[in-house]
Amino acid sequence: MSIYKLKPACKDYLWGGHKLVDNYNVDYDGEICSEAWVLSAHKDGLSIITNGIYEGKTIPEVIAAKGAEILGTDCQKYKDFPILIKLIDAKKALSIQVHPDDAYALEHENQYGKTEMWYILEAEEGAYLYQGFEKEISKEEFEQRIKDNTLTEVLHKEYVKPGDVVFISPGTLHSIGAGLVIAEIQQSSNVTYRIYDFGRVGADGKPRQLHIQQSIDVTRLERPEKYKSPDEHMVSCEFFCVDSAEISALKEYTFDVDDKSFTNILVTDGEGTVTSADESFVVRKGDSLFIEASTGEVKITGDIKIVKTMVP
Repeated sequence: MSIYKLKPACKDYLWGGHKLVDNYNVDYDGEICSEAWVLSAHKDGLSIITNGIYEGKTIPEVIAAKGAEILGTDCQKYKDFPILIKLIDAKKALSIQVHPDDAYALEHENQYGKTEMWYILEAEEGAYLYQGFEKEISKEEFEQRIKDNTLTEVLHKEYVKPGDVVFISPGTLHSIGAGLVIAEIQQSSNVTYRIYDFGRVGADGKPRQLHIQQSIDVTRLERPEKYKSPDEHMVSCEFFCVDSAEISALKEYTFDVDDKSFTNILVTDGEGTVTSADESFVVRKGDSLFIEASTGEVKITGDIKIVKTMVP
């Protein structure tokens, strides 16, 4: 077998809702499902295989059993599994936060930094996110606004709709706003520096931890340029290549999974069938598949929308 269906690891952060369970078929019993880590080999939330001889195992356990070749030659430069993919339901706004680059994160956190992208799946009327600053500010103004709790006054507010793509490079201050459901593709890292949290308290009744000095160290103080992919992919960067596809009865989708990289398929709407030379799966909205490198031709049919991710 070379295609693995995954059960996500779920998180119950205080800002989340229940749409991932209600609308995306995520199997979770808790009251809040903020994030579903639909492709994860990160120790903080491992996806679990639900089919075949490796049912109940994690991706690292399959790699240990079958060898790193299943990840592909382009992944051999990484010491750990390189990416993490999430579904995120923001019933309330997330904190204003920033992620470091690899150099800072490896030195201070002993893990990778985080480059990420967002693919907007749902957006309530008037929903927005923050991405960088409206215009460049000085370090002195940045530090003063942190003290005054006026940081949001100078952030760039971006109103978004389903299908929009947002690229967040390390050092870009950002926040997912209330009323958004997104697919997030990122480096496999869980390093987040929280700089402003709207005065909220956690389950213990205390304000959630802020990371002021780390945020000052890594934040870029200018407005980021609007993202434009350098090639034919929806998003293409050093760490991942991402495409979306809409498949119907009149338009099947065929692609080749070669020896360079594994592929993840995330179903964002509808249902259909994923078929390789040896296997066939019925999939529906919210499902995630890990497909080994060198699987060969894969065909998707049905009335279905997907996001496809590889490592370049």
